[in-house]
Amino acid sequence: MALKVELKPGERFILGDSVITNDKQRTRLFIEGNAPILREKDILRTEDADTPCKKIYLMVQMMYLAHAPKEHHALYFELVGDVIAAAPSLTSYIDRVNNHILTDAYYKALKEAKLMIAHEGKLLDYAKCGPSV
Repeated sequence: MALKVELKPGERFILGDSVITNDKQRTRLFIEGNAPILREKDILRTEDADTPCKKIYLMVQMMYLAHAPKEHHALYFELVGDVIAAAPSLTSYIDRVNNHILTDAYYKALKEAKLMIAHEGKLLDYAKCGPSV
């Protein structure tokens, strides 16, 4: 079964090694095959990876798009170790991301990493503002 992708005007997505940009009108594509696909809303640029969990997401994204994902494992697990040491409450998220990575389910790992980033945001807000009353 083909994957249906609907694109807004000017929206971009990654298909395998290519970035595809939609023209000025809404488009619907049907894609068959095994190439990795990431919509613009799921793409994290290197310069936007400004927190530890975003850096982990970026590494998972690189694994998902890579021909040889295991080349990124060493740096990924180094980042994970640092995050667990600094914020043990993120361990359950990391465990789920790790399980997906170890079973080559990189897209699912990305989705779980997004949840981890949201939790990290709450931790960072708490650190800045303290507990809410």
